[in-house]
Amino acid sequence: MVDITHKSNTLRIATAQAIVKVSSEKTITAIQNGTVPKGDVFSMSKAAGLLAVKKTPELLPDCHPMPIEFTGVAYEIYELSIQIKVTVKTIYKTGVEVEAMHGASVVALNMYDMLKPIDKGVEIENIKLLEKKGGKSSYPIADASGINAAVIVCSDSISQGVGKDTSGEVIKNKLAQFQITTNESIIIPDDISSIQNTVKELVKTNNLIIITGGTGISPKDVTPEAVLPLIEKRLSGVEETIRRYGQDRMPFAMLSRSVVGTFQNSIIMALPGSSKGVAESLDAVLPHLFHSFKVLTGARH
Repeated sequence: MVDITHKSNTLRIATAQAIVKVSSEKTITAIQNGTVPKGDVFSMSKAAGLLAVKKTPELLPDCHPMPIEFTGVAYEIYELSIQIKVTVKTIYKTGVEVEAMHGASVVALNMYDMLKPIDKGVEIENIKLLEKKGGKSSYPIADASGINAAVIVCSDSISQGVGKDTSGEVIKNKLAQFQITTNESIIIPDDISSIQNTVKELVKTNNLIIITGGTGISPKDVTPEAVLPLIEKRLSGVEETIRRYGQDRMPFAMLSRSVVGTFQNSIIMALPGSSKGVAESLDAVLPHLFHSFKVLTGARH
């Protein structure tokens, strides 16, 4: 299976179709009148389709088990053809296209099984995906061009030459995945005035400033206290997303005091000091945070 643990839940919708062709108008009439010997074709085939959707990961080894929150089966008759549409919805980390196509396939196959005693010419065709929503197709990666980034590492020990910076390197590597070059990386002590002065200087040439360290609750953790007075518009939703993403992975993420907001048409992010914490924080909000830079320049949502 593909690793999806880094992804976040979004609404996923997929609609698939299958076409069942019969050879006689008598077959269509029997379906509509409920006189097919094996029973109500539409109702029984719908039940088979619902089961198929739920059991998709049991039969296809790369499909992830997931909560199926809606499955709809609809039929349209066009002369001697019956169009089957299966729509599946979930709020999860991966899409439901295969589940919808599997459901449509089994609905068609069950119809074939029920109709074959009265019609030897039944055919199944055009099993395909009609529509999908959610994930990258609905929320494409925002253009990261024009983003100039700087990194601030807040640490008394590292600024004194004790220990090695790993979190700053994580940030630079994460940004590089989106072709964003980090222009400056500065290590400073955990000090309110140092943090504020560094941010004020870097904001002159950078529109994304990521601070790592000092967001916990120890006496020396003062990064939020330094950043909040500078923030003009706080992005609370980004902060909530970071904490929620972290808490899904480890309980102590609830203690983080990450702060995100705007300052002089730039985005300031104060993130945890641990390399794992800062990596997960960026995974939670990138690349969709890039959309905010266009809004800052006056573009519409």
